[in-house]
Amino acid sequence: MANPSPDSSGTPLSERAERAVRIAVRAARRLGLRADAPRVLHDVFNVLVHLAPDPVVVRVPSLALVSAEEQTIKQRRELDVAGWLADTGAPVVRPSPLVPREPVACEGRSLTFWEFVDEKDPLREAVAAGPEALEDRFVEQTGWTAQLHGFLARYPGELPVLSPVVPTVEPLLAALRKEPQGLTTADLDRAEQEYAVLEALAADLPGRFPGARIQPLHGDGPSYNLLRTAEGHLFSDFEDVTSGPVEWDLAMVGPRAAAEYERVSGHSLDRALLDVMERARLLQVVGALAVVPSMPELGPMLAPMVDQWRERPPLGPDLLVR
Repeated sequence: MANPSPDSSGTPLSERAERAVRIAVRAARRLGLRADAPRVLHDVFNVLVHLAPDPVVVRVPSLALVSAEEQTIKQRRELDVAGWLADTGAPVVRPSPLVPREPVACEGRSLTFWEFVDEKDPLREAVAAGPEALEDRFVEQTGWTAQLHGFLARYPGELPVLSPVVPTVEPLLAALRKEPQGLTTADLDRAEQEYAVLEALAADLPGRFPGARIQPLHGDGPSYNLLRTAEGHLFSDFEDVTSGPVEWDLAMVGPRAAAEYERVSGHSLDRALLDVMERARLLQVVGALAVVPSMPELGPMLAPMVDQWRERPPLGPDLLVR
């Protein structure tokens, strides 16, 4: 195979990315793709490999927050939802039409194949323009999320409720009991209590929040997970697709972006439920500390949000009182 190039920022490939390129190319050629000049586009929880010259991107999991079996289930769910959205005309990155629409096993990894998108206005350019430009960008993109929710509301399949938290976070907290990654015993006690509350809440969301709009969701911050192209925007990364209140997809977007969503959608958000979903998001971040031993650079990235979690009031059993 050709030597893999540095990633899109010019940074030399990590060992993790080199391994991902090897796996991606091997799987691609098995499927009849060329993959003569593979190029790494992204390298964090997943490694994204463009199989140039073919218009295909392979997502190779590099760090798993769930078991291999659950990961494959999630990938099938993602391909089904993203494929259905694409087929109905929603602005999403499509599963690649050049390969079967299903996960592909290779060297102990489960891969998914997506259509390559030529990004026009990458996020790094907005970051360079300063914090105001960056906020303006995300406010606009949160408005676009209302359109995505309109498409998702018609998805006919069954999805688990708040699956990025329940049951995903539970085994991560168990791992943190063994290797706390800077968390105190009090932190872990609080995290386990909050998980128990959220588990009960997920089992009966309409009972606690009867006005909540429960529907299929992107699951992982759609206003952050999209690409701008010459033809318009495309939502991507539906790995955490789930059912739940729309407030889950809007957690941590900020007041201006939340107001823009309300303006575009014509629906008011439940600010109490939004607060609960934001604290659930922060608990998800706490759980992600469990993968720091495998990816040490993740620790400093998560630290500010872990501090936010500590600063907010804990989720207690009172949340479940009707």
